[in-house]
Amino acid sequence: MINVTQTFLPPQQEYQAILKKVWDTAWLTNRGQLVIELEEKLQNYLGSNRLLATTNGTLPLQIALKILAKEGEVITTPFSYVATTSSIVWENCTPVFVDIDPGHLTIDENKIEAAITPDTTAILATHIFGNPCAVEEIQRIAQKHQLAVIYDAAHGFGVKYKNKSLFNYGDVSTCSFHATKLFHTGEGGALFCKDKELMHQLYYHHNFGHNGPESFYGLGINAKMSELQAAMGLAVLPYMEEILVKRKSIVKGYDNSLDFNYIKKIKIRKGTEWNYSYYPVIFEKEEQLLKVQTALNSKEIYPRRYFYPSLNHLPYVKDIEMPVSENISKNILCLPLSSSIENSTIELIVQTINQSLSC
Repeated sequence: MINVTQTFLPPQQEYQAILKKVWDTAWLTNRGQLVIELEEKLQNYLGSNRLLATTNGTLPLQIALKILAKEGEVITTPFSYVATTSSIVWENCTPVFVDIDPGHLTIDENKIEAAITPDTTAILATHIFGNPCAVEEIQRIAQKHQLAVIYDAAHGFGVKYKNKSLFNYGDVSTCSFHATKLFHTGEGGALFCKDKELMHQLYYHHNFGHNGPESFYGLGINAKMSELQAAMGLAVLPYMEEILVKRKSIVKGYDNSLDFNYIKKIKIRKGTEWNYSYYPVIFEKEEQLLKVQTALNSKEIYPRRYFYPSLNHLPYVKDIEMPVSENISKNILCLPLSSSIENSTIELIVQTINQSLSC
């Protein structure tokens, strides 16, 4: 069975060697030496702002919204994973959807200002499949209207935009280290922030609000990464270049062999050093997508309709038309892509797609 992705697992003995430090210290959580080591190594590898490792990729969004959105209206994209919108609602904020650019698939920066009201407090935008938003224009709008900017960069690991880490844009950027991601800690995530005072708030919010063992700065929850998660990250990180080279070769194989008379690719923003995190293809009609999906499934190959459905139709938000997002959502399919997939499998996928579309 070939799924849309497959988790990279480092050699078991290497993971166990790192885990031995946990057994030696009997320190499993509360920011032990492995979490701190992972944060330092990730910052060096990424060339990013200071980061704070967390136990998953959703809590960083919720913490950032708690601090910056202040239960106001948050301008966001309808084309993202559900956590982007659900985090806004969970923090008692109101999502205000702005449609997406049909090429880059990121929030359409030209439509943001029209959605701003006196109740708007923040913009939460997603770097789709690691493809950067129009960060300069979003920052200009945010400064003009005194809004916070949060980026859901769940897919952004290793991406650079104009020679800077993608995580260095916005007031806060977040990432997911879920097992399906390019870099992972099994389950996990991170917050990225350059402002010292804001990072201090993010830090205590992720640790119950503690100011030492017996006093508190304020409200907080538990979002700390464990030593077991950090150990996985430390075992995976040395293989990142190998992973990227393999994924790049798979993307090249798709690029060279798929019949683009019937499908099109996402437009990667100029100035981007991409990470080959996903391979989405956009069909002309949903019927074509379903036909291809059925043909692949019959061979135990399972691409994913990612992201589907468009988030403006979630049952807990105000239903509003977002024609571009709705159209893309119905017609986009992510093809299998991982560092372990065989070239023969890619050939089979390509052959199945091309044959299905040409009939």
